[in-house]
Amino acid sequence: MLEGLKQIMSKARKYNVGLVQMSMGPDPEANFAAAVRHIREAARLGAQIICLPELFRTQYFCQREDLRLFDLAEPIPGPSTEKLAEVAKQTGVAIIASLFERRAPGLYHNTAVTIDAGGRIVSIYRKMHIPDDPLYYEKYYFTPGDLGFQAVDLHVGRVGTLVCWDQWYPEGARLTALKGAEVLFYPTAIGWHPAEKDKFGAAQYDAWQTIQRAHAIANGVYVAGVNRVGHENGDVLGNRVAGPGLEFWGGSFLADPFGRIVAKASHDAEEVLLGEIDLALIEETRRNWPFLRDRRIDAYAPIASRFLDQESGEAK
Repeated sequence: MLEGLKQIMSKARKYNVGLVQMSMGPDPEANFAAAVRHIREAARLGAQIICLPELFRTQYFCQREDLRLFDLAEPIPGPSTEKLAEVAKQTGVAIIASLFERRAPGLYHNTAVTIDAGGRIVSIYRKMHIPDDPLYYEKYYFTPGDLGFQAVDLHVGRVGTLVCWDQWYPEGARLTALKGAEVLFYPTAIGWHPAEKDKFGAAQYDAWQTIQRAHAIANGVYVAGVNRVGHENGDVLGNRVAGPGLEFWGGSFLADPFGRIVAKASHDAEEVLLGEIDLALIEETRRNWPFLRDRRIDAYAPIASRFLDQESGEAK
């Protein structure tokens, strides 16, 4: 009986994901064309689901607050999703693409769209956690997401998508995993302030990778962090941010349910990473580390509070 079970497990589904780490220039159309080339290359290498970095059409424009930059936004469905849908159909792959969404006049989101291999939009995820840090002024541009955390079935597997700053929140990873996602994709735009890099750079990257590896371990899933790479001053619409700009640290990676790094990119070059998703490994890991089984769901209500009184334990 045990031998039969091993044979069944050995035949469990496997599929490949492609992570596109790319740099962005000042021309959105050139960036889009480069993304399509990377998608085709990932498909040629055998990827069946391909993820692009956060806001891949432009340099990272949130380094400043500028009303004119709202002109970069587009509806969903819209021009970008239509072109990507054609690429998905031509290559037979699913595509995860991060776009600046214009939902209505004055209402914008940082949105990840999942397009299946037939060219259909099967998921729209609006970034839930919006940062506001020096040179990351996203609260000026993006309304927090209101569609919740999601998982969606594609032709090879069930995946969930979050976006960048969502990476730091275990709640988002947990809820997406509870909806059955086998892989959590995080399209990302994260980098170093050049003046801080020597002192804090290694620790910042390590923290970024560690929190996502922890999501993989805690939930028994694969996690993919898909970052951009290169130095940017937010050169968009013919103007750029004065000063040192940001150095996006690349380092895109895929972690397995045990937290091990399956594939990892460099910090300074464009790369297409290919990684295998093995559903038998998810099953095996969760049997040995049954964290989902042992959760005390009867005791977690306070997690929905902003903060708790240290004496009474009640919300404050």
